[in-house]
Amino acid sequence: MKSTNRATINDIARELNLTASTVSRALTGNRRVNKATREIIEQKANELGYQRNVLASALRKGATDTVGIIVPQINLHFFSEVIAGVETILMPAGYNLIVCQSHERRDDERRAIAALRRNQVGGVIISHAIDTTSPDDIAELAQNGIVVVQFDRAFAGIGAASVTNDNYTGANVATKHLIKSGFRRIGYIGGDTKSNVFNERLSGYRAALAEAEIEHDESIEFADSLTRDKGFYNMAKALENQCDALYCANDYAALGVLEYARYNKIEIPKDFGVVGTANENFAEMLTPALSTLEQNAFEMGNRAAQAFLDIKNGKTNAETKIVVPMRLIVRGTSMRQNEVKVLKI
Repeated sequence: MKSTNRATINDIARELNLTASTVSRALTGNRRVNKATREIIEQKANELGYQRNVLASALRKGATDTVGIIVPQINLHFFSEVIAGVETILMPAGYNLIVCQSHERRDDERRAIAALRRNQVGGVIISHAIDTTSPDDIAELAQNGIVVVQFDRAFAGIGAASVTNDNYTGANVATKHLIKSGFRRIGYIGGDTKSNVFNERLSGYRAALAEAEIEHDESIEFADSLTRDKGFYNMAKALENQCDALYCANDYAALGVLEYARYNKIEIPKDFGVVGTANENFAEMLTPALSTLEQNAFEMGNRAAQAFLDIKNGKTNAETKIVVPMRLIVRGTSMRQNEVKVLKI
């Protein structure tokens, strides 16, 4: 019966009556072993089912050709698109990708960082969990020579690169669009303002109101409300305070808003306007379709991966900052005329 033990370099060497060092050199493509011998060794390795332990080999050299990416939730369209964008750059460059989730919890994020560090990854690309209020863990990686690229949610001044959206301008344009559509009591649904993302979006929203000489009203501003359920709940509170439109800092909150409107026979956009953020897959399938800010997630992933390569190869500094523009996709939930527009920001 065939052994289930994995074949080793020593097994190949015994079969061919060669030294283990010769086999090892051949399997790593060393030109000191002539072509004919290399081919014989490679053939025998295939026959025996030999698999090279790339990780162990790389660890002996002090680093791996592996990059870790940590995202809050892999099932969100935005984060899955970023991962795809990262892969299209790193895979052809010879890097493998390890994907970790923080589930929006700092403890899980810390465990992921520790696990990636134990595996001596070549770099870490990260969007921080919503309750991560200190950059200490990721800053320590950067201080120890590991290339760190933050995306979407990022801390400044920690020796790490960042790739973020122009969140202020995006929210500003979305709010101005609602104003131009005739809405005046425009509220805001967002996340914790300790996060750079939601602080910038709230500021952009308020600035648009101020420019139109509309005073912002905290009774129709809702923080830490990024879920469908919270969107549903806060829509009721917004209506109690005579709100007639909401800019939502993500599409799931906007979905909850639309569900409340449907159950209570509120006509969208005749009676109430809604703009979301992220252009999740469901956005254009709703009736009416959801107006939303496209974050260009795939491009963000491309830019984050390229930043890693450029830092690794000494082409740019470790604290490079990249801003990816957003664009407003106008659909049925905010445009009182029946048309679809894409507005570049």
